[in-house]
Amino acid sequence: MASEELAQKLQRRLQLEESGAAAEGEAAAAGRGEGAAGRGEAAAEEEEEEEEAARSCLTASAGAELSAKLCRRQDINEGAAQPRRAAVFNPYTEFKEFSRRQIKDMERMFRLYDSGRDGYIDLMELKLMMEKLGAPQTHLGLKNMIKEVDEDFDGKLSFREFLLIFHKAAAGELEEDSGLLTLAKLSEIDVSIEGVKGAKNFFEAKVQALSSASKFEAEIKAEQDERKREEEERKHRRAAFRELKSAFTQ
Repeated sequence: MASEELAQKLQRRLQLEESGAAAEGEAAAAGRGEGAAGRGEAAAEEEEEEEEAARSCLTASAGAELSAKLCRRQDINEGAAQPRRAAVFNPYTEFKEFSRRQIKDMERMFRLYDSGRDGYIDLMELKLMMEKLGAPQTHLGLKNMIKEVDEDFDGKLSFREFLLIFHKAAAGELEEDSGLLTLAKLSEIDVSIEGVKGAKNFFEAKVQALSSASKFEAEIKAEQDERKREEEERKHRRAAFRELKSAFTQ
């Protein structure tokens, strides 16, 4: 877009200079001689040099941009880079193996350690997390933990990448000596309300073999029923307060 605008400006300038050169040529023919013609030729040569320089600049810029795109495409094809994902994702539909309560518990834990409130857990925040969980890691160990689920190679964990830790652990995709597996095992995500009696650890509960669709609908209905119950309680409290108030005002 910027390249087209610059090219149009250069073209308009070239036309103005050419018309000026033509006027000078006519004046020279009327009586000023070869001096004005020489200046017109010099101006034309200077304009050609400027146009050539601008064309070279535009070509170099376009070439660099195209080269960068081709390099990234090659990295994606070779597995060295991941395609860019949409900035917004729905954890409830993308991670269907988890219940709504489990995801909310994970989100609370993520926010707890996201001390910068920027939506990411960086290296120092991960260091603090592992220390709080009682499993401190070396600097290299922390970097390897991030690298294991860092899809966009930014050196920090987004909430989606944080959920990937639990996803990989539940699927058995993490090595026994992995720092991420240690993190997941030490993260007490309470799933006892999901019907797993006495389960206080996420990996003692595992992932329930239930229909994700019906499970999701049941959780939504339970939340709606809870809100209705709370609203009814508020109404009863307000009615009781009005009765008490009227008794004192009579």
